This record gives sequence, C-alpha cells and structure tokens, in this order.
Amino acid sequence: MNLGFFTMPLHPPGADFTQLLKDDLQQIIRLDELGYEEAWIGEHFTAQWEPIPSPELFIAQAIGLTKNIRLGTGVNCVPNHNPFVLAHRIAQLDHMAEGRFNWGVGTGSFAGDTEAFGYDENGWIDNRAYTREAIELILKIWEDPQPGLYESKWWKFRIPEPQDDIGLGAFVKPYQQPHPPLGVAGVTPFSSTLKMAGTRGWIPMSINLTPPNLLKTHWDAVEEGANEAGLTPDRSVWRVAREVFVAETSAEARKIASQGVIKRDFEEYFLRSLPKAGMLGIMKNDPDMPDSDVTVDYLVDNVFIVGSVDEVTQKLCDLNGELGGFGTLLAMGHEWDPHEAWDTSMALLAKEVMPKVG
Repeated sequence: MNLGFFTMPLHPPGADFTQLLKDDLQQIIRLDELGYEEAWIGEHFTAQWEPIPSPELFIAQAIGLTKNIRLGTGVNCVPNHNPFVLAHRIAQLDHMAEGRFNWGVGTGSFAGDTEAFGYDENGWIDNRAYTREAIELILKIWEDPQPGLYESKWWKFRIPEPQDDIGLGAFVKPYQQPHPPLGVAGVTPFSSTLKMAGTRGWIPMSINLTPPNLLKTHWDAVEEGANEAGLTPDRSVWRVAREVFVAETSAEARKIASQGVIKRDFEEYFLRSLPKAGMLGIMKNDPDMPDSDVTVDYLVDNVFIVGSVDEVTQKLCDLNGELGGFGTLLAMGHEWDPHEAWDTSMALLAKEVMPKVG
C-alpha cells in the first residue's frame, strides 16, 4: 500500500490567509521529506473552511520546493471553469511540474460555489453532465485542437484558424502524454463519478467521510463502469482518504483526535454543513441511526484511523481486507496544532506503520 496526502485544506473562517498558505506549503515540504508519494490540494471559491481557490498556483510554488512528491488538484471542480481555459492552465502546470503532476477532477457541489457559478439558476447546470462533457472536450483539445466554434448550453468559445506566419492558434498540450494521470473523487454511495472513473480507466478516489461498509459501494461503482467499458479494474490505483492520527499510545492519539483540531473541524464544519446539504447519511454505517449519534466519538470509533503504531497498523490492515484491497492511503490534512504531535504522527505513519501494512 502506498501513502499519500489529501488536503482540502481545512482552516477556520477568519484565519490569516497569508499564514495558512505558508503553513500548508510547509506541510507539503515536510511530507516530501518523509517520503509521501503524492499530495492532492483542494479547490473552493466560497468555502472559508477550505480556502484555496487556486490549487494550481499552490502546486506551482510547491513543485519548486519539493523533490519527489507528486502533486495534484484535489480536485478542480469542473463546473467552476471554462473548459478551454482549464485545458490550457492544467497543461501549462504539467510542464512546470515536468510531469510530477496528477489532475484531479470533480463535479463540484459546495453550495456557495454552485451559487457563485449559477449551477442552480433554473437548472442551468447539471454539474455531473457538465463535468463529463467538459473533460471529454479538454481531452479532445489536448489531442487535436481543431479550429472552430465550440458551443454547448454551458459554454461558447472559438479556437481560431491557425496563422503560421505569426504563430496564431491553440498550441499547449500536456507534458505527460496523452495527459496527466486523471483522478476522479467520489463520496456518495455507488458514486456516479467513480463509475465514470471505472469506465475511463481513471484513478478513483474515495473521500474521507465514508465508513467502510459504504466504501465498498465505491468499488462496486468502479467495477460496474469498467465492466460496461470492457476494462479490467485495477484495485492498485484506488485511493482511499482517511483521517489518520498516530501517537506513542492509543490513549494519547484518541485524546488529540477527539479534543483537538480534528474535533474542531468536524464539529464546526462537517457536522454543520453536511446536514444542510442533506448529506449527513454518508457518515453513517447504519442508515437508521439518528443524526444525533453522528458525533466525533462515533467517527473516531467507526471512520477515522486513530491509535498507536500497532493499533493503526491493525486498523489499516483490517480496512484493506474489508474493502478487498486498495492501492494508496490518503491521510487527510488538518492544521498541525500542536505541531510536534502532528509531525510525529505523519512520521510514524510513514516510517513505522506503512512498512508493516505492506
């Protein structure tokens, strides 16, 4: 099993934006030193708890300060973007990273972003349909940018006829051919976006909020999509994100996870925002359990991976077995407060836990 990182990132509203960007960057630099293989950085325009509107800019800076870790958008919410512009920006970033880049995409569902970009104005955007069509168009532009008008109910742009004497025309293609590894995030049971990943042979990424019994449905969706496309799904490319905290003792790990920044982030953000979106059920291992039972203690026991080195090792082995195997664990990002305890956790996970998981 490989080890990576997924950061939304998470910071409370009102945090110093300059400082949080520096802090998040230092996390990536440290994870590179520890041997983490990849890190995915989120995108939101209106989520003060997830305050990076441009993961591409963040990645461009991080590439120059790291040596080995692959960096990816986690994810570009495709309906937030004009596909012609996004195609060029991602291709340029792939060149700047010299291929040390993964392109993560998603449908976008944060309420503020959907309002900002008009998803809900008289049904203007079906975000799943927009995402599918936009990705297909971007791949076509990268492969063979034919001049002409590109128009749908969602966008309108024109690739000009080339004028070779002055170098006019679409020209930017990715560094990696035919394109960067493409990851698709999913969170709901039997996720349609993960089915799309299976259909296209892309990287499926299961996000952090879902208990193991629902995670199984994510792979079911990938398999269904792959079977429809005549492909053989590969569990080694499946990414599973989890809240992970490791300490010298299980009691210490549980105390920090259940009383510190993870507790803050879930009680003040996820456990407030998910009910508003009608999505609290994605955290329940029993659909009939009352909403009031979805607490941080419940999550520590049933969804998070918290404990000593031996306990976390066993929990990861159990999760891997319960799911039938997956390729990469993505440890979720939070503020490293207290810094020493979080740095130790990330180091123990990389140096002592993962070699035992295999």
